[in-house]
Amino acid sequence: MAIFKKLSTWIFLTGIIVSYYVGQYVPPTLTVEKITLDTKIDRTGKEYFIYREEPKYLVSLKSIEESQLRPEALAELAKKNQLPLVTEDFVYEGREIDGETKKIYYQLIAKQHWGFWSLLPALIAILLCWQTKEPITSLFAGIVSGALLLGRFDLTDEVLLPSIGTESAAGILILYLWLLGGLLGIWSKTGAAHAFADLMTRRFVKGPKSAKLVSWFLGVIFFQGGTMSTVLVGTTVKPLADKQKISHEELSYIVDSTASPIASQLAFNAWPGYIQAFIFVAGVSWLATEADRITFFFKSVPFCFYAIFAVMGTFLLSIEKAPFVGKQMQEAIKRARSTGELDADDAKPLSAKELHKGSVPEGYKPNVLEFFIPLGLIIFISIGTFIIDGSPQIRWAFGAAVVVALFSALIRGMKLTTVMSGFVDGLKGVVGGSVILLLAIVIGLISKEAGGGTYLVELLGQQTPYWILPVMLQLMTMIIAFSTGTSWGTYAIAFPLAMPLSWAIANSQGLAHPEFFMTLCFAAVMDGSVYGDQCSPISDTTVLSSMSTGCDLMDHVKTQIPQATIAAALAAIMWTLVTIVFAS
Repeated sequence: MAIFKKLSTWIFLTGIIVSYYVGQYVPPTLTVEKITLDTKIDRTGKEYFIYREEPKYLVSLKSIEESQLRPEALAELAKKNQLPLVTEDFVYEGREIDGETKKIYYQLIAKQHWGFWSLLPALIAILLCWQTKEPITSLFAGIVSGALLLGRFDLTDEVLLPSIGTESAAGILILYLWLLGGLLGIWSKTGAAHAFADLMTRRFVKGPKSAKLVSWFLGVIFFQGGTMSTVLVGTTVKPLADKQKISHEELSYIVDSTASPIASQLAFNAWPGYIQAFIFVAGVSWLATEADRITFFFKSVPFCFYAIFAVMGTFLLSIEKAPFVGKQMQEAIKRARSTGELDADDAKPLSAKELHKGSVPEGYKPNVLEFFIPLGLIIFISIGTFIIDGSPQIRWAFGAAVVVALFSALIRGMKLTTVMSGFVDGLKGVVGGSVILLLAIVIGLISKEAGGGTYLVELLGQQTPYWILPVMLQLMTMIIAFSTGTSWGTYAIAFPLAMPLSWAIANSQGLAHPEFFMTLCFAAVMDGSVYGDQCSPISDTTVLSSMSTGCDLMDHVKTQIPQATIAAALAAIMWTLVTIVFAS
């Protein structure tokens, strides 16, 4: 044990020293990302493009020859040891398409990276998580490393506040600390979750196999993906899974490995609308309009092989027919079934134990409707708001569920002070997980700003034989998403490179079916990002899967990776074979 403590100390000290040295004495490499824009014209004649579902108007347009961010201008500045005055430019250039000269618009974004050292913040956080199983300290160490690399020595005002003091971070805090924690606390006080578990046990669940199958089925049903699925499924099935002696490692794997993979298969959610904005390629007819790109997204679904194998793998584990189960997962299953211990001896579950044991006041009779009605509200409001305006309002859904659960308990005779004590216990139960979640957001932003993703794109995005490109894109996005903890952030980095690159390779190497080849490359980016996000200890979905199922974060990561990696390897083989046989 002492050796591991000493090793983690050396990892921390070495990382901090190297980060400071690189930040002070190693000049960053400046690169420019060139994004082709799908522009539209409004009623007043102004040109705009859609950015994160909102129109962004083109202002200060200039010819690409006038931009400081064109390669020749950057080379001149580099000779003089100078940086460009702008970090973003909107430019145009004339290009002949179908015998007609048309203006093509681009967004030029200047990015910097320090080569391999750009990965240092994420690397330190992941290594320390692995060694110490203490994610808060590990994530904070990664944040310090990133701050030193970027030359920001005021951690509070220059690093933490700009990241945590955002609308996005506040939304996460409200949802996962107040609303999720409060709902779990009220359910614990009213006994609603255990009443649900009793009902399911009597009617449907007859043992560990059927309990896991219910968990898998709910993961498929709640196909919105990501945080919504993990929280909803995890909190719903945990009571009945605990009753059937299903280890928390098993349950968190089933919850996590159906959340994002199923969202890419049953993509009637926010994913197509978000991703289509990054895949426009000038001159490619089947990607010309937003409708074309969304159609292209759905055409890729049968070729998202990792998602298919991941969902299939959790199904086989649920019915206990999995052909491969990692050693640590086998040990967790054996421990839970034989001893009833749902966590390892040294585990540190992300949600407090008081949330998982009943604290129903004397004389109060739990009713399963107190579970079903709030749960039904969450599903109805989330899916309903998605259908109406294209974006599921998760906070509305959980807020309504908390209010209904609270008033239901009051109407049925529970004292207000008792209900509120349950609510407060719920907040206490998830506060540790919420801190980890916020730190994961900060280190993700730090890693992105340090240029880790940009470096990997440059490293792996060079000219390659067509048949290996899907696997190269898969590996690239796996590493980026694992290092940054986000699949959607990885899409924003990788798709603007991957789609033009696949189009260029398809043409230069004379492929007979360029659209099909681009579909395979698209699917590889989708799935590589999902794998990296799913397996990363600094990913919000990984943290939430652990939190909602009561699992130790690193126990979940370590037991999930072997199965996920097998699915990723099978997907890589499939992409290679299909590319060689059908795309050439």
